[in-house]
Amino acid sequence: MGPLANWIAASRPKTLPAAIAPVLVGSAEAARQNDIETWPVFTCLVFALLIQIATNMANDYFDYIRGADTEERIGPERLVSSGRILPKAMIRVAVGLFSLAFFVGLTMVSYRGGEMLIVGIVAIVFGYGYTGGPYPLAYHGLGDVFVVFFFGIVATVGTYYVIVGEVTSSAFLLGLPLGLLANNILVVNNYRDLETDETAGKRTLVVRFGRGFARRQYLLQLVTAFLSVSIYLGMTQNFWAALVFLMIPVGAGLVVALRKTEGVALNQLLGKTARLLLLFSILLAGGIFISAIGN
Repeated sequence: MGPLANWIAASRPKTLPAAIAPVLVGSAEAARQNDIETWPVFTCLVFALLIQIATNMANDYFDYIRGADTEERIGPERLVSSGRILPKAMIRVAVGLFSLAFFVGLTMVSYRGGEMLIVGIVAIVFGYGYTGGPYPLAYHGLGDVFVVFFFGIVATVGTYYVIVGEVTSSAFLLGLPLGLLANNILVVNNYRDLETDETAGKRTLVVRFGRGFARRQYLLQLVTAFLSVSIYLGMTQNFWAALVFLMIPVGAGLVVALRKTEGVALNQLLGKTARLLLLFSILLAGGIFISAIGN
């Protein structure tokens, strides 16, 4: 594998739907309310992708430094622990991407005001602090809160706010399910890595409460995601968004699969969970866009 392929792998492409989904759905909801311009949507997307990739790379570095990535780990090979990317190179690129995200975010400040600067800085700090800093969130069972809040609610509501200039309950109801489904990716990841995380002192929720808890969490988050969309439908009467319910059988299949899957096969289940999020967001955004065209 060449240097470019190594860096692409370090970005963890399977996780990128978690960055794309909230921008897609937030933009769709904004289009339902107002005419939208292309560049704020593009800016939000670039910012979200930069934060996601930088967080992934920082995670690769800090998990190696803290001893969470070892030869016993059954997940995809990490680039620092395998020696394919030097630790110093990884953290420098991660910090560089966080810095680039800051400057991209400044364009949103010029468009919507200083409050976006605060949101952007907080997102960057917590992205770095996911596994870095003096109190790494992922090592204290707070990674799930980070994912639901930032990659669901903040990213969706933030995108909507940049475009429309206000915060609404409908945007919140759309952001919550995206955060929950994004967190199901993390649940599968931590479910797979339970033993090595426990050895490294990484106290994820799965380490704290066990795999049975994780299976129930996965199901509850999936059900809550569809429930949140149901409330949105009742509030807005935007029934085209019900297209997303086509994903219920897919989600049910993944719940069953999590009960039966173990070992290396969990890597495939993680990818399928990421695809569920992407398809969920495409159907949800598509239904909302159809409603916007009808208006």
